[in-house]
Amino acid sequence: MDITKNSYHFIISGDSISKGVVLDEKRKKYIVLKNNYVSILQQRINGVAFNLSKFGATLTYGVNKLKGILAKQKADVVLIEYGVNDCDFNWDEVANTPEENHSPRTDLTTFEQTLRDIVNYIKAKDIIPVLMTLPPLNADLYLKWISNNNPIKEKNILKWLGSITKMYWWQERYNAVILKVAEETHTKWIDIRRAFLLQPDFSKFLCSDGIHPNEAGQKLIAEKILEDIRNNASYLIKAETDKTKICLP
Repeated sequence: MDITKNSYHFIISGDSISKGVVLDEKRKKYIVLKNNYVSILQQRINGVAFNLSKFGATLTYGVNKLKGILAKQKADVVLIEYGVNDCDFNWDEVANTPEENHSPRTDLTTFEQTLRDIVNYIKAKDIIPVLMTLPPLNADLYLKWISNNNPIKEKNILKWLGSITKMYWWQERYNAVILKVAEETHTKWIDIRRAFLLQPDFSKFLCSDGIHPNEAGQKLIAEKILEDIRNNASYLIKAETDKTKICLP
């Protein structure tokens, strides 16, 4: 990358986490947080951040949208954040038929190949791709959320899962694929998951649905990304904010 440029163009391609979606705890309704991690980055980086992220997006959806954008405009860095929706299931169907087999929205093999393909596609355009690992989920809270606090639905989902720990383990497999692709393609990656797990109680950085980072979680993501930029490409941050830290609870 040309480190002498006056401004750089970032694209963020992701799901609701990168969209800045949080759960309004009073109304139990999803909203877009104004002070989300992308908006924080926009204030600190030396350039412009274009957010392509969409609530509910899977990797396949995001890749198709990203390719359309990159066919029309240039970028310097593309942040890629997917996996939370890809590894998810139709929980209503699971609850209704716990004795049957159910498939995730994106199977693990397709997720890996699609991620590898988009990384190579971005690199071929002389753009730097950066992968992001997944924030951990709180399986107990997420189970209650997807079952709408209905004891029968919760019982049936648990029957299908076999164990509540399988929910966390299943998400971890997709996270492992992100690391695998990053290593095998020699792609930069930012360990968002570790940033959460290093906290005394990572659940304090999640909404009550157990899966979406709350405002503190969004700030934690922003600080982790900015930390990595400071350490590896400080020229991408505005000089006057280079040493600025984000206050976390």
